[in-house]
Amino acid sequence: MAEITAATVAKLREMTNAGMMDCKKALVESNGDLEAALTILRKKGAATAAHKAAREAKEGVIAQHIAAGGRLGVLVEVNCETDFVARNEMFRAFCDDIAKKLAADANADLEADRTAAVGKIRENIKIARHARMEVAGHGLVAGYIHTGAKVGVLVEVGAGKESTTANDEFKQLVRDITLQIAAGHPQVVSREQITAEVITKEKEIAADQVKNKPPQAIAKIVEGKLEKFYQTCCLVDQGFVKKNSEISVKEHVASVAKQLGDEITIRRFVRFQVGEAAA
Repeated sequence: MAEITAATVAKLREMTNAGMMDCKKALVESNGDLEAALTILRKKGAATAAHKAAREAKEGVIAQHIAAGGRLGVLVEVNCETDFVARNEMFRAFCDDIAKKLAADANADLEADRTAAVGKIRENIKIARHARMEVAGHGLVAGYIHTGAKVGVLVEVGAGKESTTANDEFKQLVRDITLQIAAGHPQVVSREQITAEVITKEKEIAADQVKNKPPQAIAKIVEGKLEKFYQTCCLVDQGFVKKNSEISVKEHVASVAKQLGDEITIRRFVRFQVGEAAA
């Protein structure tokens, strides 16, 4: 029997875009013959993705899976070639299944699932990225997929007491925060997460815009522009959309926390938009 080297397996994988194990099995079956192994993979449908892989997968959807109890959630972006396929029920079901499998196992090998989907749907498919959150302590993980599935959000909100997580007011707050993130497109939870380099750059830009004014005026204007910057990119500083921005997200969270007699903290979030990962 011919020796199956790692280099040969890698070469077949490059030729077919099939999974590593599929390539190795095909080479064993063909006694090391590359062309015969290629034929074996094509017959099995594992090489269907080969010529498809050259096509750009720039459309797609964001899918989610929230485990029962809201203590674990996954957000995933899956790309395809056309918006027609992105709206296809079979493709959507595949994306939902991928999210579910990643929730069950963060390191799940999804190549076989992807290859099988390419064979059925007949377009290049790419699992672009995913985020997985699991609650530490008391809290909830919630997700939101905006209409059209082009934008998705995953957030973890913590509480001081376990009883709070079962309260309807708390659950509503968490849902509202996902909507806020989808609409407001914040970059971080709070201003403490912004690096000193970014703040320095924003100050320099603001100062340069009013460089002909007196120094005292420049300092005040720069401070005002920096505050506007915080209100744009920091989630808790944004105007709370559901209250027509009359209060900030931070103020609304504090109000609910006071009502429930607990401490509530927005711990982290991710916001995916189709195509961002390749931008």
